[in-house]
Amino acid sequence: MSAALQAHAIGVSLGGTAVLHGVDLQLPAARWTSVVGPNGAGKSTLLKTLAGLLPHSGTVNLLGRPLAQWRGRERARTLAWLGQGESGADDLSVWEVAMLGRLPHQAWLASPSPADRAAVEQALRATQAWDWRERALGALSGGERQRVLLARLLAVDADVLLMDEPLANLDPPHQADWMQLVRELVARGKTVVSVLHEIGVALHADEMLIVNHGRVQHQGLCNAADTHRALEAVFDHRIAIHALGDQWVALPR
Repeated sequence: MSAALQAHAIGVSLGGTAVLHGVDLQLPAARWTSVVGPNGAGKSTLLKTLAGLLPHSGTVNLLGRPLAQWRGRERARTLAWLGQGESGADDLSVWEVAMLGRLPHQAWLASPSPADRAAVEQALRATQAWDWRERALGALSGGERQRVLLARLLAVDADVLLMDEPLANLDPPHQADWMQLVRELVARGKTVVSVLHEIGVALHADEMLIVNHGRVQHQGLCNAADTHRALEAVFDHRIAIHALGDQWVALPR
């Protein structure tokens, strides 16, 4: 199985404090990998580093090439990022915010092409935000805003999508919609890596990356017993993983 992202000996310090310590990993292409761990484990820092957003020691490869060797626009078309708690210009319309995802595909100051418009419409419909395309971002609720930011990510049509807390402010039905959307992306050959606090949702992924104290504690299949044991251990055995039909759920002990 080919790797979409690889990291070797990744180290990151923020404000003089070491946050990641010699991280090695390979994230498979055309799969959904969920990243979980306790608060302060380094999950978001790891995802930002894989996205090329933080200075680091060690190397990160994107689709087999060092991240540093990718030109900016080429990388932006290939790897799309949705950060945690992202803000946007509140006076922009939903359509304009989603169109920002097409900037890597456009010439400088060029008007959107028919392909850009089609991609944005498809993204807004996929997140059920099409009906408010003319509304200002600042007029939306937190959950509605999150769906627009997700549409911006989808509009890029990147091969690799990194999402940090993508379910923030989403109610359960829209969380279920998000999972279905991720499955559709993976079926089309896309790679999705998502940091999640919702352990029950994270267990629906193909693979799980468990992070703690700035290190990878475990990586494995979400339906594997050793992954479940590692997940229980990283949360001090305060949760237990149980089978529910053909799914797995995390319940408090």
